[in-house]
Amino acid sequence: MKASDLFVKALEEEGVEYIFGIPGEENLDLLNSLKDSKIKLILTRHEQGAGFMAATLGRLTGKVGVCLSTLGPGATNFVTAAAYAQLGGMPMLMITGQKPIKSSKQGQFQIVDIVDMMKPLTKYTRQIVSGDSIPSRVREAFRLASEEKPGAVHLELPEDIADEKSDVPLIQKSIARRPIAEEKAIAAAVDIIEKAKSPLLLIGAGSNRKLTSKMLSEFVKKTGIPFFSTQMGKGVIDERNPLCLGCAALSSKDFVHRAIEKADLIINVGHDVVEKPPFFMKPNGVKVLHVNFFSAAVDPVYFPQIEIVGDIANSIWQITEKVKPQSSWDFSYFKKVKTHVDENIAEGTSDNRFPIYPQRMVAEIRKLVPQDGIIALDNGVYKIWFARNYPAYQSNTVLLDNALATMGAGLPSAIGSKIVFPNKKVVAICGDGGFMMNSQEMETAVRLGIDLVVIILRDNAYGMIKWKQSNMGFENFGLDYGNPDFVKYAESYGAKGYRPDSVDSFVSTLKSCIDAKGIHLIDLAIDYSENDRILNHEIAEKSAKI
Repeated sequence: MKASDLFVKALEEEGVEYIFGIPGEENLDLLNSLKDSKIKLILTRHEQGAGFMAATLGRLTGKVGVCLSTLGPGATNFVTAAAYAQLGGMPMLMITGQKPIKSSKQGQFQIVDIVDMMKPLTKYTRQIVSGDSIPSRVREAFRLASEEKPGAVHLELPEDIADEKSDVPLIQKSIARRPIAEEKAIAAAVDIIEKAKSPLLLIGAGSNRKLTSKMLSEFVKKTGIPFFSTQMGKGVIDERNPLCLGCAALSSKDFVHRAIEKADLIINVGHDVVEKPPFFMKPNGVKVLHVNFFSAAVDPVYFPQIEIVGDIANSIWQITEKVKPQSSWDFSYFKKVKTHVDENIAEGTSDNRFPIYPQRMVAEIRKLVPQDGIIALDNGVYKIWFARNYPAYQSNTVLLDNALATMGAGLPSAIGSKIVFPNKKVVAICGDGGFMMNSQEMETAVRLGIDLVVIILRDNAYGMIKWKQSNMGFENFGLDYGNPDFVKYAESYGAKGYRPDSVDSFVSTLKSCIDAKGIHLIDLAIDYSENDRILNHEIAEKSAKI
């Protein structure tokens, strides 16, 4: 068998359905092998977009998303997507091409040591030097990409190796079960929970990866312990639950942080220190019970006293079976916090000013997106508003990046989501800055014939940095820019574009777009002028009075 055919067979054995990317000359053997494969090639307009789509597939399914590029500049374009998947815990395989390694006739033209470049960004990176090694290299790459903590892996397939012949058999996936926490560890966890006066549950990104929603819901139902989430842990438990205190979207002084300050035990489930800290530990302060697939990475603000290492769902199930709710638990302060959270989130939701205010924008999107609908956020100041004010009803229905926190991922992530879940409503929400970083993927979306709504929040500036610039006392400088006519821009790709001129026209436009076929782009002017007053001062002042 030709080595490129063997490579594709190995991918099929792993259950790969899609490959996202841009082939080059060095991938032509592999491309030809894909022609007759069950695997569908999704041709993108930039390798970074392909990486974001593959990572999103991994995030949503737990299976390894696969993306493809040529050598040199194509491979270097994967760098941001590799970091996005690696930090975010998303299983992804990058396949890159390379010039012949046994005899080269072009010197160092386009040659970059991609394997070495990928070492600090991946769990595993190898050049395939023999067709006979393909089955083992592919199997190992998939194993490591999926193993906790999931992340990015990379294989380089040189042009001459792809053309070799090989008769080695494929390696089937092994049957593996994640280890579970030992009985003594569970007993220690139950003991510290029962002895606490005001325990509080934190739900992190790791809880979103392995469908622990049912077990955590049962734990909360039995114990009555209130909970909050990190940004990437939103929706593991339905946030309409009266015990939900919200999301740790700000670094401090928000209402949820007042609750954290009053807790004497944080049951920290699935949080990883690569995500922006939801709280800061202090010596002789709150105790922390770390429940995760892996042990805690200790840093100056995170050093848990007890660790429960093993499958999260099983650990929570074991704890739920053994823990007994205590009459001595006091959640009265948390209940007051919940009242203030709800009142604060309700503020501004009927504000008719235009350009639209963030609170009203978030509220209207929440009303119109179905329970299982997915919003895919790019990175900007609006991400904080969605994290705080947009209740998630199901796991992985709010896709935001709070690990690498890169711009440019919103649109590709939405496209990847729609490919995985063609029957779900998907809305990409991007700032004008982030949208333009991968806006060319509009053509990909139109060509694929998917149904997608893209909302561009236009403030004609890098708004997040502008807000930080103001907060730090600097003068406004260097962050304003112009934009194309986004309506005409959408139409140039064969999509439909809209520019609402009032809140009412935005609401009616969004409603019709969500229910319509095709690609619909909404150019929505947004007013961030009160971000500093509300997020920095008003919330801090109000929460301090609880």
